Amino acid sequence: MIRAIRSLPLFAVTLVTGCAMTGPDFSTPDATVADQWNNTETPGISSLPAAGSEWWKIFNDPALDTLVQNAYEQNLSLQIAGLRVLEARAQLGIVTGNLYPQSQSVSGNYSYNRGKETPFSDKYFSQAGTGFDAAWELDFWGKFRRGIESADANLIANIASYDDVLVTLTAEVARNYVLIRTLEERIRLARENIKIQQRSLELTTNQYETGSVTELDMQQATTQLRNTQASVPNLLISLEQAQHALSILMGMPPQDLNAILGTTSDIPTAPAEVAAGIPADLLRRRPDIKQAELQAAAQSAQIGIADAELLPSFTLLGSIGWNVNDAGNDDLGDLFDSNNLAFSTGPSFQWKILNYGRLKNQVRVQDARFQQLLANYENVVLTAAGEVKNAISSFLHSQVEAGYRKQSADAAKRSADLSMLQYTEGVSLYQSVLDATRSLASQQDAYAVTRGNIATSAIALYKALGGGWEVRLGNDFVPADVREEMQERTDWGDILETTDNTSPEREPDTDLWRSPDW
Repeated sequence: MIRAIRSLPLFAVTLVTGCAMTGPDFSTPDATVADQWNNTETPGISSLPAAGSEWWKIFNDPALDTLVQNAYEQNLSLQIAGLRVLEARAQLGIVTGNLYPQSQSVSGNYSYNRGKETPFSDKYFSQAGTGFDAAWELDFWGKFRRGIESADANLIANIASYDDVLVTLTAEVARNYVLIRTLEERIRLARENIKIQQRSLELTTNQYETGSVTELDMQQATTQLRNTQASVPNLLISLEQAQHALSILMGMPPQDLNAILGTTSDIPTAPAEVAAGIPADLLRRRPDIKQAELQAAAQSAQIGIADAELLPSFTLLGSIGWNVNDAGNDDLGDLFDSNNLAFSTGPSFQWKILNYGRLKNQVRVQDARFQQLLANYENVVLTAAGEVKNAISSFLHSQVEAGYRKQSADAAKRSADLSMLQYTEGVSLYQSVLDATRSLASQQDAYAVTRGNIATSAIALYKALGGGWEVRLGNDFVPADVREEMQERTDWGDILETTDNTSPEREPDTDLWRSPDW
């Protein structure tokens, strides 16, 4: 842009660069955050910097790594978010062009005419002309520069939105994977307990046939077995639904994922300690917080644009053209003769002096929207902090619960073995066997659920801390085949090929209009 300005008259340079811009200059809003997540160093939560890129690899599960990579490459919601980034890039190019002459046109005309015949002209004659017209509204009050600020902030906000979708996507893939493995474990445990209860039913049936026990024992054993068998179909329904949800996250039709998931694996184990950093880190790491800030920045510039409408606008006008007809001594070949040249140039101004009520209220509208976005920013920060605290609480308490659940499941297994032995020896009633085997199935299932809760709590914590978006750095926002399709349909220039490595830490460039790259 500087190179273009140097070619202008000195007064034009002064008008474009020497005037203050209307409206407020944006600054990052203040946000209240705590100093630490916990009052003291809590076992299981470290104040070390939170894990960033590829946090899911803490589970050391190759199948999960593959699923996350497939989702990153194929998820359609992420692709839509990437296309919005391309749209914002193009929109930034539109508003940047407003710094140049906004109206530029070349025109031409030809007509065959019948007029009045005179001694000096023919009755029938042709007429032709061509010309160039331009109009340049000078950015005297910074209206167009504010527009660029707004569009640049909107571009980075869309990148932050993409990152937020990516953070959510990776967390959802991991959560569904843990859910699948947890359901597989619960189904395995249910089938093991079905085998135990089948042996119990066989025992009571034999004893009933020999007259050692009444029919009551046999019917109670049958009831318990059928009840446990009936729980498996519901678990299978949940398993298939989780697999279908995972397929959609990977941009695939709902299908059997055994080829990707492989053989049944154990529930992923989270590390005993998770690095959560400090609350202030959220302001730099969470894409949705950055997006809320940038939305406010984009709206702040809109106040300046509305303010500029209250002031006069200054425009440079110019036109040059040639007109000729062959009614007299000239012919159309003399079109570019100097005698047929006409031009005009000069400044003009426009001031909407009778519209102040409407224009002032437009400024108020933009300011009210800006204040809404400032409040939204504070709310997003508070919500993010709450999500982290909830995830920390769930992670820590689930670990404690898992310890008790394991002890309970081990004790239930021992109790079931002893009750069966005592019943076989005639020392105890069958009711003790029913109670023990029922408790065994319940406690083993609860322990499996709690182990899954630990993993999902860790995933929720990593998501709340804003980790995972870094994987897109150095990559394009849309897949190569989509870019090729768009380039064949529309001339996108280098917009599709430009890889934007912008991270959520980047601030909008409030002096972007001065960059010679434009």
